Amino acid sequence: MDLLARIQGIILKPQEEWAKIKEEQTTVVDFFKSYLMILVAIPTVAQFIGYWVIGITLPVQGRIRVGFGFSLGRAVVYYVLTLASIFVAALIIDALAPTFSSRPNQLNALKLAGYSLTPYYVAGILYIFPLLGVLVMLAGLYSLYVFYLGFKAGLMETPPEKVMGYFVVTLLAEIVLSLIVGLVLGAIFSLSAIYRGF
Repeated sequence: MDLLARIQGIILKPQEEWAKIKEEQTTVVDFFKSYLMILVAIPTVAQFIGYWVIGITLPVQGRIRVGFGFSLGRAVVYYVLTLASIFVAALIIDALAPTFSSRPNQLNALKLAGYSLTPYYVAGILYIFPLLGVLVMLAGLYSLYVFYLGFKAGLMETPPEKVMGYFVVTLLAEIVLSLIVGLVLGAIFSLSAIYRGF
């Protein structure tokens, strides 16, 4: 797989790219190593640089630069939790398949969960400047559209009339997963740690 071509295809021509993805043969391990681990590294490294070098803006204190240890620790935990949440999302997609008259397929569920987030992870480079995080969220909204197109392209062989329901239920599950990741990060790396110089 050509990484850059895949990224470009998912972002610019998602319908055509999903058709190619559906037919591709790979393994869970190869997909993680050749695509997900690279893509998830983009926002991870950008957030690390943004926190440590650029700094974040707090309402009363203004801009503060976060310590190296805090920034690195947060980046590592974010990276691991994000990869884990993609895998869990794929398990949920696969488990829900029979409910929506779809065919369970763990690999295709992982492709759906992972590839659909490509626009978000690429835009994650903007986390270098924490104030631009809003633009990353906009790319996240486009990722939702790409996600929907993946269902529509038949990765889970879903009947057309059940695509929207499957998409919405899975989306709600992914939102819960994202909230859990955010809460865990917040609990481990509270702002109080910043002031301790972690």
